[in-house]
Amino acid sequence: MISTSALKVLYQLKDAGYQAFLVGGCVRDIVIGMEPKDFDVATNASPEEVRRLFRNCRLIGRRFRLAHVRFGHQIVEVATFRAAGDPIVPDADEPDDTDDEPAPEPPDDDRVHDDTGRLLRDNRYGTVDQDVWRRDFTCNALYYNIEDYSIWDYVGGVADVKSRTLRLIGDPETRYREDPVRMLRAIRFQAKLGFTIHEGTREPIKRLAMLLEQIPPARLLDEFQKLFLAGFGQRAFELLMEHGLLEQLFPATAAWLAEDPDGMAARLIRAGLANTDQRVQEDRPVTPMFLFAVLLFGPISAAAQRRFEAGSQAGQAIAEAAEEVVAEQNRRIGIPKRFSIPMREILALQPRFHRREGRRALAFISHPRFRAAYDFLVLRAEAGGEDPQIARWWTELQELPQEEQETRVGADKSHSGQPAGTGGRRRRRGGRGRRAPKTES
Repeated sequence: MISTSALKVLYQLKDAGYQAFLVGGCVRDIVIGMEPKDFDVATNASPEEVRRLFRNCRLIGRRFRLAHVRFGHQIVEVATFRAAGDPIVPDADEPDDTDDEPAPEPPDDDRVHDDTGRLLRDNRYGTVDQDVWRRDFTCNALYYNIEDYSIWDYVGGVADVKSRTLRLIGDPETRYREDPVRMLRAIRFQAKLGFTIHEGTREPIKRLAMLLEQIPPARLLDEFQKLFLAGFGQRAFELLMEHGLLEQLFPATAAWLAEDPDGMAARLIRAGLANTDQRVQEDRPVTPMFLFAVLLFGPISAAAQRRFEAGSQAGQAIAEAAEEVVAEQNRRIGIPKRFSIPMREILALQPRFHRREGRRALAFISHPRFRAAYDFLVLRAEAGGEDPQIARWWTELQELPQEEQETRVGADKSHSGQPAGTGGRRRRRGGRGRRAPKTES
């Protein structure tokens, strides 16, 4: 179950006189019986020594210097053993950033914490006996030794894997303060593996949830994708809600859900996550853009409604609302423009589905964002936020030959079903008697 690339790295390090272990989640998955996708190696070779040994190697990270050895599309991550101490340091497989430059000479004390206990830098190297104590969970602290094919288990990790228990190494509050992202990792492993979080590991999460405010938005974007784009997003969402972490990632969405926890808002999000999970399981492409639209639709539609009632045009109201909500959201999870711009477009296109006559309807089908906007319309209809007849009409239209499409849009002029002010002829600016674009029931 170990990839050929990982074996090459392990044996080349061993043959060069270094210790080399397969470590972390890949060992855990093999013990469970799951086929691992990613392979991490721990060694007593320094990052610079690893780079000299592998021509296909790149060093990354400032908090944690790591070596990435690339084999085509696969990357084997190689981390140098780190020294433990008091406090225990965070896991080496979560770098903050990348850096192609050679590693600087480490200062005398290269472990730095801020005043809340969060670790800012950790490049003090040690031995495998020390390295184990700075890993996060017992199930991720298993070392597979290539020399004799044994698993080295210092912390009862094998027993916890077999009992499917998620347990932090060391004092849980200290570990969360060192790296608050560990709270999200706990949720991710529970959702992905079906593990039960040990009581001592679970208890501090709600109390310390606000520590996630210290984490850079770019790092939380990475965690967001691991939580929601790996096939268990719906379960992860429920657990984030249960442990009080959703409001730290999506504060506006959490507030929106709190007003109607079982209403259209919650149904839309759960339907969107279920759809994404199914696509992952079917090995179909998924994008964070669509999930951001699902999660932020409620706050954006509410903000657009306020602007519309104040007299703004529909398109302007949606555009301004999206800009406001995304700017606020970027303080927690950084949304790159490659996701935020198309997300705004598919939301702005929703009122156009009410225009079901003439050439405009046919031209809409060829719009570059039509398919994503249509998928979002169908999702809203399933959640009760849009008339299902409108979604069915557009579904049927796409399945017709071109000539029949032209007949359909001509025959349906009297059944457009569009609310006033969202289609048809453009009205003069300044009219204030219109209703807002229909975005939810």
